[in-house]
This record gives sequence, C-alpha cells and structure tokens, in this order.
Amino acid sequence: MPYKQVILVREDLKLPKGKLAAQSSHASVDATLKSDKRIVDLWKKEGGKKVILKVMDKKELLKYKEMAEDSGLKTALIVDAGHTVLEPGTITCLGIGPDLEEKIDKITGKLKMV
Repeated sequence: MPYKQVILVREDLKLPKGKLAAQSSHASVDATLKSDKRIVDLWKKEGGKKVILKVMDKKELLKYKEMAEDSGLKTALIVDAGHTVLEPGTITCLGIGPDLEEKIDKITGKLKMV
C-alpha cells in the first residue's frame, strides 16, 4: 500500500524559496511526530514520499485542515515566529500525514503542486 505526506503552502504569502523550504520542513517533521509509528515506519520503507501543494490563502488552508482531521488524518499547522520575513503568528502551511496515499488524495487530490 502506498503512503505519502503532503504539505499545503499558502500562495498569498509569496514566501521566498528558503522560507518556503523551512516552513515545509517544520510541517513535515511536526506531522510525522504526531503520526502513528507503524504508519511512519511503512512510509519510510517506501521512501518517505512528500508532495508540496499550494492553497490560495489562510481560509482555504484551514478548510483543508478541518477536512483532513474529519477524515482521521494527522495534521500539523505551522505558525511562524516572526523572526525573518513574516509577522509573528502568521499561519504558513499545513502538514498532513504520512498516511495511505488514497486517504490523503481524497482530501487534497485536486490541489496543484508548488
């Protein structure tokens, strides 16, 4: 069974590449730490697939968070500390999973990659 993790990033923030990478990394690590160890182990054995997708804004990001959690998926909402380019408390991205690819695709399957 294929497993994956997705990271949803807000397009409206127009994050510099380095900031986008850092925030996505935070989301990946936090979501992984919240996930079932058995699923994480299976995901890692398959190569730890991660996909970075874009959403329009905070409202859309929070909509996907709610849908993912309602489906039983683990999530990690990332809030920036404000040390560099963003105001403190800015919600930047959302990690979902890892979990079964088909389960995640039911929620995020229509989103475009960054």
